[in-house]
This record gives sequence, C-alpha cells and structure tokens, in this order.
Amino acid sequence: MSELEKLINLAKNAADKIRRHKFVRVISHNDADGLTSAGIMAHALLRAGIPFQLSIASKLDGAVIEEVNRSISSGELVIFCDMGSGHPELIKQVGADVVIIDHHQPVGQSPAKAVVNAHMVGIDGATDISASGTCYLVARELGTGNIDLAGLAIAGAVGDRQLFRTANAFILEEALKSGVVSIRKGLKVGDGNLADVLAYSKEPFLDVTGYPEKAAEFLNQLGLSGNIEDLSEEETSKLASAVALKLVKQASPEAIEAVIGEVFLLNRELVHNVYDFISILNTCGKQKVYGLALALCLKDATILDEAFSLTKDHEKNLAIDIRKNVENIRKGENLWYISTVEAISTGDLATTVVRYLHPELPFICVNESEGILKVSARGTRELVSKGLDLAFTLREAAGAAGGNGGGHSVASGASIPLGSTEEFLSIADRIIGEQLRKNASGKVK
Repeated sequence: MSELEKLINLAKNAADKIRRHKFVRVISHNDADGLTSAGIMAHALLRAGIPFQLSIASKLDGAVIEEVNRSISSGELVIFCDMGSGHPELIKQVGADVVIIDHHQPVGQSPAKAVVNAHMVGIDGATDISASGTCYLVARELGTGNIDLAGLAIAGAVGDRQLFRTANAFILEEALKSGVVSIRKGLKVGDGNLADVLAYSKEPFLDVTGYPEKAAEFLNQLGLSGNIEDLSEEETSKLASAVALKLVKQASPEAIEAVIGEVFLLNRELVHNVYDFISILNTCGKQKVYGLALALCLKDATILDEAFSLTKDHEKNLAIDIRKNVENIRKGENLWYISTVEAISTGDLATTVVRYLHPELPFICVNESEGILKVSARGTRELVSKGLDLAFTLREAAGAAGGNGGGHSVASGASIPLGSTEEFLSIADRIIGEQLRKNASGKVK
C-alpha cells in the first residue's frame, strides 16, 4: 500500500467517525490554510446534513479548550483542523470525542479517536500536503460530490508555500481533471494594476516594493502598463525576466521559483486568482474578521467588495511596514533577527527576509504584542536539507525562556514572556548552530 493510500485510509476512518455524530464542533486555525480547511469542512458537513458550530483560533491553548468544553454536550464530536497534533495534553482535556485533521509534526501519543496527519504515513506535512488538503481528503470520503472543494485545498497549500508533489500532486491532478482548477503561466501574484501589484505586493519583495514611484519607473523602462491579467504572453515573459534579474542578485533560488511559474486559477471560487484569494484570507485572519473569510469560502458574493477593499489597504500597509522593519535587522552567529513592537505581520516579515534578503541563515522576528512576545521563525528548504529544524528550535528555546513554541522545520512560531528576548535568541542561535554543523553521521563537527 502506498503512503498516499495509507493517508486516504486515515481520511476514511475519520469520515466514518464524523458520520456517526449528530452534531460537530469545528475549530480551525486563522491563516489561509486554516480558513480554507474550515471552508472545506463547512461545505462537507452541510452537504452531509450534519449540524455544526465553527470557530477560528489563532492558536490552540487552554482558553480554546475551555470554550470548546463550554459549548459541547455529551456524545458530540470536536474536530480540530490545522492544529492539535502538537498538544496531546490539551486534546486530553476535551470533554468529547476528538478528530484531528492536521499537517504539523505530531508530538507524543494523541488521545484523539481519529488523527489524519501525513507525517504518520511518511509524507512530509510541511511541504507535501497542507491541513486544507488533508481536510479535502476527509471531505472526499464524506461525499462523492465534494471534488469541487479541491480549489480550496489548492489555495491552502499555496498559502502555506507548499510543493505540488506526492499528496498535493494527487489533489491538483483531481482538480485539473475535473476543471475545478486551471493554470496560466506568469508571475505568481494577484491580478490588478501592474504598478500597484509591484509596489504593494510583498511577494516578490523587490527593490521597488513599497516605492510606487520606483515601481512605475521600472515598468516605464519595460514599456509595460495596464492590468497584469491582460498582458500578452510576450509581455508576461518580459516582466518575468526583468523580475528574475532583480531577484537573482540577492534572493534564494526558491524565491525565483516561488514567484515565476504556474498561477492556479480557482474556477469554482468567487475569486479566481489563487494569490488574490489567499491575500484576502490572510488579511481576514490578521484583522480577525473570520466571518468575512468563511463567507468567501462559502461563496457569498455580497462580501466581495468589502473583502477586496480591506485586503488592498492591508497589503499596502504591510509592504510599507516590512520595508521599514528590514532596516533594523541584526545578525547573530547562526541567524538573522529583529525585535519589533506591534509589527503588522511577523510571519510575512520573516518570510520576506529569509526568501529575498538573507537566505543564507534562518531569520527570527520577536514582536511585542498583547502583553507577550510573539515569535515567527523562517528558514529555506535548502537550510532544512542541511539539518535546520525550527520546530525543535523554537520548542526548546521558548520552553527554556518560560514560553512555548513549535510548527514545521522550515517555519515555526512561539510565545515567550516579556523580557526574555535575549535569553530566547541566545538559546535559539546555539541550537541552530548545532543543527547546521551536524555532519551526515549526526555528530556535531
């Protein structure tokens, strides 16, 4: 039996468990992958005639468990999407049966009645299937008509910057074959006015990003104008080549691959360009307007104008915020880092730095917000191949500093107490150094 078949069997088992319940409580994460996961489960449960209540959370903690326990009755089911694998001690506290549909590295023995996680069958959840992809596999088993939800799964995978191989390749093939998704070649950015897209998109982060007059001058030199989706094949190629030349000077090899290539068009969704779709979802997640994101996933056309307007403003502010913060980056022995206060999005800042500015070492952002320090760490696939494991690093360093952390080897997060920045960074720097110095036999050189 192949690894994919084993994963599908786990999905079948979860679908069987879900079908036996008359009411389901769904909790999902607040990023693009978590929100598309929630959208997929909402569609699948509605179609299966199973009543449900859905909540979005920024992280799984004791407060979320308390809220869940207050809102469930005996015999009901709780589904955690895009979370739950790393916290068996919290899952144990849920006063009902639990199903976990996730792609994060599992920790310990889960008390859940069913767990659908690619890591359990030898597929890498950090790169080869997102939570939304995993939810899609469960939805396929809940009803044969759910293949149209593949577009949401593709969006979640793009949102988590995944590769389209193994499990993701299987989902994409189904989506393409059924016409749910189609592809166009070009820059992997949203649609709209060229100058605005280049000046206020954080992907790709160029020397013109955050500077509308520089973006206009760059396009003027190329003789290009209008909307990106209206460019001819020749014009698209000209723009992509010029962007690649800018990137090749400093960015990581995966950055070029990340912004030039195939753009997925979601034919069954209200917003067709996958990059516009995930921009809206990420904005809604950051602004905590989760209802707007879920309405988009559930195809409520009345919210489109509001969603686009909110996103445009947020993206513009984000590009300017990142441009301002990158000037304050510092270098440790084995990492780049920055300490910020109320940054708009530490994850976006961290991704931008490691992908476009300093790909040779991982990057950590420590941001003071809501009375604690929130940490975002990012690496590259190349660094992971050399031994980097940010999930382990942040779990250990945050734990030692009195907080907690985890995630994926290439991207991870943590929360630590105020005043612990120096201690945390020092431990993280040491651990990363040990990881990157390890030779093939596993000994530190």
